[in-house]
Amino acid sequence: MLSALLWRGTPYRLFEAIRQQPDVQLYSSATLLAELADVLTRPSPTKQLATIGKTAREVTADYLAVVEIVAPATLSAPVSRDPDDDQVLACALAAQADLIVSGDGDLLTLKCFQGVPIVTAAQAVEKIKAATS
Repeated sequence: MLSALLWRGTPYRLFEAIRQQPDVQLYSSATLLAELADVLTRPSPTKQLATIGKTAREVTADYLAVVEIVAPATLSAPVSRDPDDDQVLACALAAQADLIVSGDGDLLTLKCFQGVPIVTAAQAVEKIKAATS
């Protein structure tokens, strides 16, 4: 999500497409929001915030305006190579998501989690376009 909030590439286009589709919903969790807040204080995001003229608080507010917060349960066993990524998977389960969108290689290698496809932002944009055509 960081790419969608700070840069203007494909993840941003996906974020904007979601904002325009009332039947498409983004989900997050308290844990994922805390991770976002932490990442926004790191050097590269801090530099990009200055470039786009926004504060971490403003970017977080933009994100909170379009996400629904869910309370995921802990997965019974590790799934991803990166244990932190299991938070994303748990959030998707709690939200009963149709897609998991990520640029993270550890998640993308899974391709699917409990019947939920894991796709890139570009693939998600195409799916949204196809569904609205």
